[in-house]
Amino acid sequence: MPEQDAKVAIVGAGPIGIELAVALKKAGIDYLHFDSKQIGYTVSWFAPQTRFFSSNERIAIAGVPLVTPDQSKSTREQYLAYLRSVVTQFDLKIHAYEPVTDIQRQGGEDGQFLLTTRPRAGEAQYRVDKLILATGGTARARSLGIPGENLPHVSHYFADPHEYFGQRLHIIGGKNSAVEAALRAQQAGALVSMSHRRPEFDSARIKYWLWPEISGLIQSGRIPVHFNSRPVLIRPDRVILEQERIGRIEVPADFVLALIGYEADMTLFLRAGVELIGPGEVPKYNPNTMETTVPGLFVAGTATAGTQNRFGVFIENCHVHVDRIMASLTGHTPPAAPSPLERPES
Repeated sequence: MPEQDAKVAIVGAGPIGIELAVALKKAGIDYLHFDSKQIGYTVSWFAPQTRFFSSNERIAIAGVPLVTPDQSKSTREQYLAYLRSVVTQFDLKIHAYEPVTDIQRQGGEDGQFLLTTRPRAGEAQYRVDKLILATGGTARARSLGIPGENLPHVSHYFADPHEYFGQRLHIIGGKNSAVEAALRAQQAGALVSMSHRRPEFDSARIKYWLWPEISGLIQSGRIPVHFNSRPVLIRPDRVILEQERIGRIEVPADFVLALIGYEADMTLFLRAGVELIGPGEVPKYNPNTMETTVPGLFVAGTATAGTQNRFGVFIENCHVHVDRIMASLTGHTPPAAPSPLERPES
């Protein structure tokens, strides 16, 4: 039998999921909140001291100011501390490390949702009237799909730059995450090389404060870049590239970072029967209410865009999702759409 009933359940405890929880609590609506990992998990795997592209006021949530000691853009550490402080301030109960594994509808379109979860011990079930999926858009790294990708010295996540001191580090990719990793590792004493499938980096997709530095290091030869190339094999001490008009080349590497982007995990949407559109698996929803093709099931945050190739949905233009869902749940008029945002990709 289900352990607990509630009016609403939120799945996902990133910034927008937490903002939703605050809004529901303020409205006196009984809710449950789950996440398969810790709160702010996507932010937690940023490299130490990574700064957000967004200004602090754009990523602040629930009306709580985000203040940094030097008034600069928030770092990973500062933002995680901020999220913890919001959860503490509003005394939010979040079932962290309790993944939702299944969603079933009971009693037809007007019935309840039966959620199955997997806490640390055993299995649990909950019945809710409404369901909000705020599961994010970067749940897992994109795969290269080549031999050697699973070797222990290969990673899709940039950790502490200190790890690469004095080591030959090859970085695959050409957007923000790859460029920032290259700069920070090089500054930490790594011998950095890069490869990118296009003929050059697109400056419009690189954070403006990174572009002059990476351009200078490439031009000086301090960070060699193999453009028009793609990796075909990774060995314990090298990466084999297939380069246009040249053929195969070997790049020595003690470590390899494959920073080629991330994908959304839309499994729960599929289990619930939500209609997904295109290769990015974008959920179909009413933009005024955020309700999907499954009555009573809403989507919020970057999950609204599925897997993004060119990012157009970020934390800062998802706050309105909270207001629209709350308006739908309480019978109020939804707010107008915010102005579109454009910025370089992560």
